[in-house]
Amino acid sequence: MPAEKISSLQNPRVKQLVRLRDRRPRDEAGVFLVEGYREIRRALEKSVGLGELYFAPEWFLGENEPALITRAQAAGTQVFELSKEAFAKVAYRERPDGLLAVAPQWNRKLEELTLSPVPFLLVVEAIEKPGNLGTILRGADAAGVDAVIVCDPVTDIFNPNVVRASTGVLFSVPVVVAESTAVRTWLREKSIRAVATTPVATALYTETDWRGPLALVMGSEQYGLSEFWLKASDAQVRIPMAGQADSLNVAMATIITLFEAVRQRNG
Repeated sequence: MPAEKISSLQNPRVKQLVRLRDRRPRDEAGVFLVEGYREIRRALEKSVGLGELYFAPEWFLGENEPALITRAQAAGTQVFELSKEAFAKVAYRERPDGLLAVAPQWNRKLEELTLSPVPFLLVVEAIEKPGNLGTILRGADAAGVDAVIVCDPVTDIFNPNVVRASTGVLFSVPVVVAESTAVRTWLREKSIRAVATTPVATALYTETDWRGPLALVMGSEQYGLSEFWLKASDAQVRIPMAGQADSLNVAMATIITLFEAVRQRNG
């Protein structure tokens, strides 16, 4: 079936896509935006039921976009062709690649997680910047964690910048949003050790045993971990800092620590 063509900037669908940049309209509609070839491809690979796909051939960067559009149509996605100007209005990126989809939000529960025989989890508390959260998800995917648990979130996991910075692995890494108290109770019920990161710890992250059922707990960019997690953790570690800076970017610190755990767990 040919795609419906939209050129007017005043078209209701164009206006709705612009509104979905903001959290309240996203939550009210129960959907979020997925922009970019790689991100949309990964959503389709994980059988995410994309409701709508918008494309503008004049923005395409390669030759694979038509096949992706066909694949989306075969999966039941409504497809719309936008003019170059209309797509520029709805795109989140400065230099779009001509592909934008609308995906359904989800609300996964702790009890729904499937854990490996020796669980390996990442818990992040009150991460503020969408780009950091997306990069953390990307690192967690590379490290092979069972899931990422987002506690007391400041930023929305469905923010377009989270999707973009994660390069679409938001669709492949199980992500749960929950309150810290519920997460700590659940970890204890599962006999999963919580290791917190803080600059004031005495133990170095390389001197800590990361084997066994484990949850790495990382705090916010500005304040680090709350007193709740510092008191509730089973161990505290720090990354040594040789210069004037007393901490690293939270995404960088998370990835460094995750891969020390990977090294030990695979050793």
